[in-house]
Amino acid sequence: MIIILHPDTDQSAEPYKKLVEYLDTLPGIRYRTHEVLGAQQRLTELYLIGDTSTLDSEMMESFEVVERVVRISREYRVLGRHKDDQRSGEFTYNGVCFSQDNLHLFAGLCAVDTREHVELMFKHLQAHDQVCARMGAYKPRTNPYSFQGHGQSCLPYVFELAGQYGIKVIAMEITHDDQIQEIRDALADSGNPTGVILQIGTRNIQNFELLKSVGRQQEYPVLLKRGFGITLEESLNAAEYLASEGNRRVIFCLRGMKTNMGDPHRNLVDFAHVPVIKRMTHMPVCIDPSHSVGNRLSSPDHLMDVMHVTAQGIIAGANMVLVDFHPDPTKALVDGPQALLLDELPWFIEDMRIAREAYEKRASLANQYV
Repeated sequence: MIIILHPDTDQSAEPYKKLVEYLDTLPGIRYRTHEVLGAQQRLTELYLIGDTSTLDSEMMESFEVVERVVRISREYRVLGRHKDDQRSGEFTYNGVCFSQDNLHLFAGLCAVDTREHVELMFKHLQAHDQVCARMGAYKPRTNPYSFQGHGQSCLPYVFELAGQYGIKVIAMEITHDDQIQEIRDALADSGNPTGVILQIGTRNIQNFELLKSVGRQQEYPVLLKRGFGITLEESLNAAEYLASEGNRRVIFCLRGMKTNMGDPHRNLVDFAHVPVIKRMTHMPVCIDPSHSVGNRLSSPDHLMDVMHVTAQGIIAGANMVLVDFHPDPTKALVDGPQALLLDELPWFIEDMRIAREAYEKRASLANQYV
């Protein structure tokens, strides 16, 4: 059972204390408080754990601070949508709002290679009014002899340059919980010029101890990539690991499924699940067309496959696009063949805008028939 309080409820006030005193008297019931800080207000929810089937919802709703009570209908109780739950979840991080109602582009290097390339990437993003980017410092690889990222050594100049070029949020994959402290220290040493979303890749989605560690920290939001060989339900439960430990600022990323039925693409594109995730959970939904398609080949219409699938995901309602760009893909240390060129950035942004406009028109049309 979830008790949703009125926005900006004062937890030091008497009405809130009365509710808590009542909950403390319930036998076999414990509760956990979750807060969501939005751009305009703070939302507080109490999650009741135990046998809540006999609890009276109307009694709970009689308390002054309670807006409404929702009974749990999914295993992922924190992130999931439950019966009659149409709330629009959102969070704001470092001045950027993430929700199921907007769209952000995170373009950048799959793996950081040189300071020069990082600066060129940020410079182009700034020139096109972009404030988010992707930058890979730590890279899990299938082959133990492949380049696995510069790691901690590249963080100082990545963060310094991000601040110099107005990049507010960087999506950066981690592979071990020690790297959270490395990122924290590097940000502090450079004066916290930017923010970081901790990315958990497809290979680590069932690394449950890593999920718990990332969930326990409250500083950084999390971008969780769907497992390439597990069901959607299993991947959503992995997201719940993060939220159950306290971090509800989670973005769910679709990146394609590992099967030869997707050939000639790198993975079978799964962007039809964008609206499914938005229906089942409150999480903003990201798409990763680069790792889904795995190339920059074009059709006779001169549109690259990566742009076609990006448009498909956006028209389905995606809220974030994670895509590989590189100043010189022939010199990229990871996934060069799928990286787009910096000169193609304005084309990609405009194509995204067209797709987003189509989604908004479709949503507006649908509202006329509801």
